[in-house]
Amino acid sequence: MALVAMPAATGACAADRSTSVTVFAAASLTEPFGDLQARLKTSNPGLALTFSFAGSGALVTQVQQGAPADVIATADPASMDRLRVAGLVDPPTSFATNRLEILVEPGNPKDIRGLQDLSRNDLKLVVADENVPAGRYSAQALQAAGVTVRPVSKEADVKAAVAKVTAGEADATIVYVTDVRSAGSKGQGVTIPEGVNVVADYLIAVVKATRNRVAADAFLTAVVDGDGQGELRRRGFLPAE
Repeated sequence: MALVAMPAATGACAADRSTSVTVFAAASLTEPFGDLQARLKTSNPGLALTFSFAGSGALVTQVQQGAPADVIATADPASMDRLRVAGLVDPPTSFATNRLEILVEPGNPKDIRGLQDLSRNDLKLVVADENVPAGRYSAQALQAAGVTVRPVSKEADVKAAVAKVTAGEADATIVYVTDVRSAGSKGQGVTIPEGVNVVADYLIAVVKATRNRVAADAFLTAVVDGDGQGELRRRGFLPAE
């Protein structure tokens, strides 16, 4: 039996043992999508989900090159728009938003109080590369604050930037609020004021080349209207605007 959408109130889907969906997703979605996968394993044991997490730009390039994805979720509209304009995805849907926060080492030993401190010569700052949404958002926030920084490295995605700080290889980075939360006791957050912060808009779409159309549609529904929303809120994501 093919995967079919359950009533919207349940936020779930049903599948047989042969149904599989490959999801390309922004690295910052690692935790909530992992939570959703665990939930769906219980409610829909026949649905096999395979995730590929990376920077949104890299995922878009892979889809453009014909990688076998059924669904793609990006951390910005611009990345998704490349696929929409090329006619490679169904009309995308916004499903969550996020904001930026400075991640520092536990206890904030460098006494970093805001974006202005990131320009200090005594800090090792890493940022996400501007080829990925987190890097572009960070650059926008720094520009809005009038701050010029000299990062020691630019990382391939937001999780790589987090890893540099939690491993003690950097003093600070700019990531999403949800990534600071996911770092747990290995990191600490410093708030970025709303006036210079940036709203990250997450979009999801079914890839037109999917061979699992019904299953892909049902997974998207679970993210947009079902259990996925609860997992996103629990991990600190905000509702779509």
